[in-house]
Amino acid sequence: MKKLSFVLAAAGLMTLAACNKPTATENAAENASEAVENAADALENAADAATNEATEATLENAADNAHAAADNLADAADNAN
Repeated sequence: MKKLSFVLAAAGLMTLAACNKPTATENAAENASEAVENAADALENAADAATNEATEATLENAADNAHAAADNLADAADNAN
């Protein structure tokens, strides 16, 4: 579910990137990127607190995916001009 949310956020921001308002798009993409980074950090913290290896591995993978999504959003913000 969380991965789907990240994908939908990225798709929405790509749609915004097509607008003629680069400053607003840039700000929205940067804000979204920061929000996804914060979510990734929270997943890493949860992985650190996990009580078994399977849960820890799952949370680490989700955090890695979230960091990748945040990087993609940051790139979209940079390319919005």
